[in-house]
Amino acid sequence: MVGLKIRIKNKPISRNILKSMTSSGVKLIVGLGNPGLAYIGSRHNIGFAVLKLLASSLKINFKRDATVSSLVARYRNDYTDLILAMPQTYMNLSGIAVAGLVKKFKVSRPNILVVCDDLDLEIGRIRIRPQGTSAGHRGMASIIEHLGDTDFCRLRIGIGRPANNQDPAEYVLGAFGRQKAAVVKQVTQDATCCCMSWIAGGIEKTMNSFNLNPASAKAKEKNKIN
Repeated sequence: MVGLKIRIKNKPISRNILKSMTSSGVKLIVGLGNPGLAYIGSRHNIGFAVLKLLASSLKINFKRDATVSSLVARYRNDYTDLILAMPQTYMNLSGIAVAGLVKKFKVSRPNILVVCDDLDLEIGRIRIRPQGTSAGHRGMASIIEHLGDTDFCRLRIGIGRPANNQDPAEYVLGAFGRQKAAVVKQVTQDATCCCMSWIAGGIEKTMNSFNLNPASAKAKEKNKIN
């Protein structure tokens, strides 16, 4: 992949979008998941998948930083100073890593974006918010506990609810399956574009662009054409 050659709703987005950003301090994007080969491709690790795509798009590599219990990548130019991090503490202890990252890189709360899975959103949907509760997500709950507040942005990626009374704890650790491959690929790209929009344009602009349901998004695109 060269640059950010990914697409959302059939529209290419270039990493040149970062040039529209004015400096406002270090920004931190944290993707949540579990470390280890056993969890690659699991629903719970979609936050990791987004961070990997974002890092690849920006041509930066992750390196292990034991001081913050995370894999960390940094992107800097004249317009932005961006930290990408994947905690290696396991999901339920994510807050330990995030608190360390915030302290080490001196990141203000509005400049934090946490990317995670969400059982209450259908597969293929994403939602970004400036703050909120953990909504039962244990990784998010750990971050709230260690930061001491909820005043940070979060991007939730829908994984849907399990069928046939399957235990949610078992479900989130399972893979999406081949039949969902196309929609998972697209939502990972959409979430990556959402992160780029947040970096360059901030939370309000990004919410207006990415929190539409499919019907509303289609209507919005039709109005633009007309």
